[in-house]
This record gives sequence, C-alpha cells and structure tokens, in this order.
Amino acid sequence: MSSTVGLGVPVPKMLRRIVSHRLRNEHYLGDKLPESTEEPDALTIDSRTYGNFLENVPLAFALGTIAELNGANRKFLNYAMTALFVSRILHSEVGLRSKGAMGIGRPVGYYGTQAFLAGVAAWSTYLIKGYWGY
Repeated sequence: MSSTVGLGVPVPKMLRRIVSHRLRNEHYLGDKLPESTEEPDALTIDSRTYGNFLENVPLAFALGTIAELNGANRKFLNYAMTALFVSRILHSEVGLRSKGAMGIGRPVGYYGTQAFLAGVAAWSTYLIKGYWGY
C-alpha cells in the first residue's frame, strides 16, 4: 500500500523510524528480531558496515565537492573530511564490531557523520549567500 505526497510521488506506508525501533527492541543489528539473544554473525556485521558506508560517504563526498567548488577553504575542508573519516572508523570498528554491535563508537560515529553532512551543507549554503541576495 502506498499513498501520494506532493507531486504524486508514491510513498510506502511501511516507512518507519528504524532507529527508534532498534532502541525500543534493543536490537541493534540486522533486520529481524531474534527469538534468542545470539550475537550477530561476522558476515552480517561486515555487510552492514559496508552498506552503511555506502549510504553515507558518497553524499558526504558530494557535499564536500560542492563546498570546494563554491570556494570553501581547503584547509578547513580537509579537517572536516578527516573528522568524517574518524567518525566512520569509530562507527564501524569501535561500534559495530563490539559486543552486541553497540559500542560507544557507533553513536559517536553516527552523530559525527550527521554533523559533517549538516555542517558542510550549511557551509555551502553560506558560501553562495550572494546568489540569494544577502
């Protein structure tokens, strides 16, 4: 089942907030709620780590490229990209690979990545403020 939003684009009604489901059920990895409290296998962890990287890093690189093309300071952009790199390493190696796939690196990496995306997008918007008449 789906409904239409805006210009007639179908949106599945099954959309839900995955993070809240994971926290409510205390199930931090995978897409099925287990009957027992077994640890996720290494293949699941590796595939989720890779998938999560592919979900976030291309967008981050695109935003970084847009910022650079709009005249961003390369030194600060390099610092921001280094922070993104550290966030992604923390998320995968210290977060997903720890017991229960919920180490301290996972939320730190998540919020670090989201801060990078929001910060560089806002920075790019600021860099083209003349276009908007400010």
